[in-house]
Amino acid sequence: MKNITEVLEWRYATKKFDTNKKLTDEILNQILEAGRLSPSSLGLQPWKFILVENVELRTKLREAGYNQPQITDASHLVVLTYKNSLDEAYVDSYLKYTADLRGITTDDLKSYKDMIMGSITSRTPEELKVWNSRQVYIPLGVMLTASALLEVDTCPMEGFDTNKFDEILGLNEMGYSSTAILALGYRAEDDDTAHYKKSRFGTEEIIIRK
Repeated sequence: MKNITEVLEWRYATKKFDTNKKLTDEILNQILEAGRLSPSSLGLQPWKFILVENVELRTKLREAGYNQPQITDASHLVVLTYKNSLDEAYVDSYLKYTADLRGITTDDLKSYKDMIMGSITSRTPEELKVWNSRQVYIPLGVMLTASALLEVDTCPMEGFDTNKFDEILGLNEMGYSSTAILALGYRAEDDDTAHYKKSRFGTEEIIIRK
């Protein structure tokens, strides 16, 4: 098995996918599970990952994504979305789930709930949206790394019309908004960008020790 540095050197933002190569269900589910198991602030998981399997939907999304071919050509497409708001009902449902899972009562989590609600109520609705949208980049990064470990190529994307994506996927009715796309598949042999030398600032430029 390659070490993590070699794996991350191998991955790149794939521009051209092999349309004939598909992920197995086993591989796909491992990547999705990596996203599901990702950490989130206060454990609230204010996200949903939309696995878009319908061909017609992906065609519409490509149009709303400035005609980027990865949207339709990759084996699978995941749209990462965030919850537009957080309220006490959502927190209560999360805490009940947690209590049932751990064999305790919600009363045992009262101090935890107070902390969560204090954090939520200290923010404006707009600040909550920004906070939630930032959370989504945690599972995105985890899924990118998991994919690389499984030798699956990826392309994370922000260049798309979020309003049109939300409309096409019915996210407004769900109370969620799109923030990023993850295309999954296998690189085409003639994807020239696969051979570009990775351009990253050196360790001494990025890591600051104090």
